[in-house]
Amino acid sequence: MDWRTLPDLSAVALLTCAFGSVARRGLTPGARVWLIGWLTIALHFAAFLFDSAPGSWGTLATMIGLDALAWGGILFMWACVPYRNRITSQWMLVALLGANTLYISLLATVSTVWALRTAAILIGAVPLMVALLALRRGFSHPLRWTLVILNGVLMVFLLTVQLRSPNGQDLALNAVIFSIYFGCCIHFWYAYRRPTAGSFVTIAGFAAWAAVFVISPIMEAYLPRMHVQSEVWNLPKYVVAVGMILLLLENQIEHNKYLALHDELTGLPNRRLFHDRMTVALGRAQRSGTRAALLLIDLDHFKKVNDTVGHHVGDLLLQRVSRLFLARVRRSDTVARTGGDEFCIILEEPTSRADAERVGETLMRLLEEPLEVENHTVVVGASVGIAVYPEDADTAETLRIAADRSMYAFKHVSRGRTAPEFPSAPRIAERTPLG
Repeated sequence: MDWRTLPDLSAVALLTCAFGSVARRGLTPGARVWLIGWLTIALHFAAFLFDSAPGSWGTLATMIGLDALAWGGILFMWACVPYRNRITSQWMLVALLGANTLYISLLATVSTVWALRTAAILIGAVPLMVALLALRRGFSHPLRWTLVILNGVLMVFLLTVQLRSPNGQDLALNAVIFSIYFGCCIHFWYAYRRPTAGSFVTIAGFAAWAAVFVISPIMEAYLPRMHVQSEVWNLPKYVVAVGMILLLLENQIEHNKYLALHDELTGLPNRRLFHDRMTVALGRAQRSGTRAALLLIDLDHFKKVNDTVGHHVGDLLLQRVSRLFLARVRRSDTVARTGGDEFCIILEEPTSRADAERVGETLMRLLEEPLEVENHTVVVGASVGIAVYPEDADTAETLRIAADRSMYAFKHVSRGRTAPEFPSAPRIAERTPLG
C-alpha cells in the first residue's frame, strides 16, 4: 500500500463529511450531486492507496483512481447545469461518463492503437451527437455548445499526441483531466456569477485544479530536478471543498431571508413584506399626488374544501389561486398572502376606484368558476373589500381596516345579488397622516 496517500484521503473524507453535514438541512438536487462527486474524489484517493500493488491489482487500482477523478469533475459540472432535468442533459451526463471512462481505462491498461483512436474520437463525437439530438428537439444552450467545443478541441489534441513517445499517453491523460476541471470552472462561473466569497473561492479552486494538469507536465519537462510534494498539487481540491461549503451556507442564508419575507406555500409576499410594500406604495402616492388601492380577498368556502377533500388539496388550491391572481394584475402591483385563506393586492398608479372594482370583479368571477385540483372539482368563491388612498384612509394601517370593513359590507350586500356590488369603505383617518 502507498501510505503517502492516506493523509489526502483522510482530509478529503473529513471535508466530505463536513460538506454533507452542512448540506443535510437543505439537501437540494444540486448539492446531492456535489456530495456524490466528493465521494468519488474520496474513492480516487482510496484507490491510489493500492496502485503500487503488483500485477493486475495495481493496474485496476490505478484505473479506478483515475476514472473516479474524472467522474467527480463530470458530476460537479452536471450539478451546475440549469437544464439538468431535461432528458438530453441526462444523455449528456451518460455520454461524458462513458466516453471519458473508456478512454482513461484504455490509457491505464495495455491497449491497441485503433482502440485509443476510437475512444478519442468518441470523446468529441458523442457530446456533439447529444447536442444535435437536443437541437432537433428544439433545445439549445450556450453552456452545452461550450462543452461540445471543449470536447472537440480535446479530441483533436488526443489524436495528435497520444501515440507520441515517450510521454504521449501521459500528456493525453493530463489533457483529459484538465478539460474536465476547466469545464467545471466554466460551469461554476456560469451558475454562480455573484460577488460572494463562496463563488470566488470555488471558481478559483477549479481553475487551480485544472492548472495542475498543465503545470505539472511542464515542470517535468523543463524543470526535472524541481520536486513538488503531492500535497501541494492536491491543495486546489481542498480549496474547492471549502468554496462549496461556503456556497451552501450562502444559499441557506439567502433562503432563510426569502422565507422571512415570503409565504412558503405560495411564494407570495407574506404579511411582513406586504406591510413594507404598502407603506412604500402610499408614500409614493402621497409624494406624487396620486392614488393607490388595496383589495382584500377572502375565500368563502376554503374551510369546506379542507374538511371534505383534505388539507393537501387545500394547499394546492391556494397555490392555484395565487397563480390566477398574479396572472390578472400588473407586474408593478403586489399580490400577498396575509392569512390562511386571505389575500391582499396593492394596486398602484395609474389606478382609480373604478379600476380597483374591475380588478375585484374579475378575480371574484374567476373564483366562482369550478377549479380542477388534483382530480377534484372545487368551487370556493370570494368576498372582496376595496379601499382607496387617500379617499378612504391616509395610512397603511387604516387603509387595511377600511378594506376589511368593505369586505364585510360586501358579504352583506352581495347576498342574493347576481352581480357584484362593492360598497364604499367608510372614511378612516389617524391624527398623524402618512409622511
